[in-house]
Amino acid sequence: MLEMTREEFEELVAEALDRIPPELTRLMDNVAVFVEDEPDPGDPELLGLYEGTPLTDRGEWYAGVLPDRITIYRGPTLRMCESREDVVAETEITVVHEIAHHFGIDDARLHALGYG
Repeated sequence: MLEMTREEFEELVAEALDRIPPELTRLMDNVAVFVEDEPDPGDPELLGLYEGTPLTDRGEWYAGVLPDRITIYRGPTLRMCESREDVVAETEITVVHEIAHHFGIDDARLHALGYG
C-alpha cells in the first residue's frame, strides 16, 4: 500500500476542491467536506460518500438543516493507487464525483462522463 500521511491526503483533497471552477463552487450550498481514514466496514472499497439533499431536490421546506456531508476516504484510495500521481488523479475524480451528487447528478451520468 502506498504511504501518505493524513495531512498530505487532506492537502490533496483541498487542492482538488481548489480546482473546481469558481462558477460551480459559488453554487455549492450548505455542504462540508471531510477526510476519513476508512469507510464503513460493509463497503471497504468506497472512495467517497455524499450524504444530504441534492440541490435539485431542495424545496421551500429546506431550511435550518445540517450541512450536506462529503467524505473522502484515504485508506481505500491509497490501497488502489500505485503512485502519488495516481492518488492525485483518483482524489480529484472522487471529489468531483461527490460534488456532482450535491448538484443532483446520478452515478449513471457520472460514469458516462468518466467520473465513475
